[in-house]
Amino acid sequence: MNPIRPYLRQVGLTEQQWRVLRVLSDEGALDSTRLASAALLGPPTVTRIVRELMDRGLIERHPDDKDGRRSLIALRHEGAALVNLTGLHTVALTELLREKFGAERLDKLRDELVALTKVFDT
Repeated sequence: MNPIRPYLRQVGLTEQQWRVLRVLSDEGALDSTRLASAALLGPPTVTRIVRELMDRGLIERHPDDKDGRRSLIALRHEGAALVNLTGLHTVALTELLREKFGAERLDKLRDELVALTKVFDT
């Protein structure tokens, strides 16, 4: 995250806010529990971030059609545009990392990190 932090500051996002936006971009609408798990954040943190991002008009909350007791959190057009904009920057950084660290090593590292996070989910 170190190389991307200054860029996130320029667009007015924290790392945690960016993770929430990226998860919603990748996964689609989620309830807050699943969002917290996917973003690797605690539920109280996600609650605060959702409120902040809603105030900025980047995400929205709407009732779940399948279960009226739940609400789903989804990206708004403005949030998707911000993810796309930051995505261009992160793709360039990832390509540089692949070049310097090696594509195969980076893929292995990512696989190991995914496996490590699954240990905490059980």
